[in-house]
Amino acid sequence: MAQRELNPFSDTSELDNPFQDPAVTEHKPSNQYATLDVYNPFDDRGMPPPYHPSTGVPPTQPTVNPPFPGASVPQPAPPASQPPKKTSPTEPKNYGSYGSQETAAAATADLLRQQEELNRKAEELDRRERELRNASLGSAATRQNNWPPLPSFCPVQPCFYQDIPLEIPLECQKTMNTMYYLWLYSTGTLLMNFIATMAWFCVNTSVGSDFGLSILWALMFTPCSFLCWYRPLYKAIRSDSSFNFFVFFFIFFVQDIVYVLQAIGIPGWGFSGWIATLGAFKVNTGVAVIMLLVAMSFTATAVLGIIMLKRIHSMYRRTDASFQKAQEEFAAGVFSNPAVRTAAANAATGAAQSAFRPQ
Repeated sequence: MAQRELNPFSDTSELDNPFQDPAVTEHKPSNQYATLDVYNPFDDRGMPPPYHPSTGVPPTQPTVNPPFPGASVPQPAPPASQPPKKTSPTEPKNYGSYGSQETAAAATADLLRQQEELNRKAEELDRRERELRNASLGSAATRQNNWPPLPSFCPVQPCFYQDIPLEIPLECQKTMNTMYYLWLYSTGTLLMNFIATMAWFCVNTSVGSDFGLSILWALMFTPCSFLCWYRPLYKAIRSDSSFNFFVFFFIFFVQDIVYVLQAIGIPGWGFSGWIATLGAFKVNTGVAVIMLLVAMSFTATAVLGIIMLKRIHSMYRRTDASFQKAQEEFAAGVFSNPAVRTAAANAATGAAQSAFRPQ
């Protein structure tokens, strides 16, 4: 034969041997590439073949069938549990649980309650300190009346002692000063009203009653307003007196009504208010301008009086004053009055004598 025939089963033949194909020899079993041919399910390790990134085989457990019916297939050992992660010192802790929020809210409420109690005790200590200071200044030699500020040669001497920076608490001094200036402003307005009605009477003699009443209001309202609502307010704030607070509220409410009537200016009432001023413009413009200034002053007094009444009522509600304390103070003041005790004793003695007197 001119050409030698190749034996397909000979090892020397490389061209016709299918097992020498590079596509087959490239995937021979090795330590880097594991196949099911080298996986022994009965191995003690019980581990699946390792995963190689170049093959793209996912790291899943292969399904292994038992070699014969009834044989058990060993399961791979579970992975070792990782130790719990320790919290770093800088890592914030979780305080957002419901129980911790309730505890924090309760602690906050307790702190607020303690703060209010401490504030109340501090106010009580301040009040007692003022009382002791006033008692130490109560002697006639050291505590002399200084209001009204009259000169020494005047035969009439001051009737009251008044010292707002000393006797009035610091948080109430602004309110007390405002009420004092309100009293001064209302007094000045009454004097201006007297001048306006006198000018109005000079150009119109038919308004003589207004002129006479303006004199009466100036003489009556000036001392009465000081005694009836300013002094009760001063004593109420100075000694935290519930009875004086109630006296002030009742009288100053009536005073605000009078302020409003003064601003209205009803003809014949002695007030140069808005109605009387509009009527004066028809007669004399100069007198009407003076009355207009008085009407504006009456209006400002009424507005300021209403505002201060509301502010003092708010201040009163922050104190521990009450109607029951006012009754107790009134009863203690009545029974501690020597004149009242003497009158009560005389009445009781007369009643007893008349009861035992033979008929």
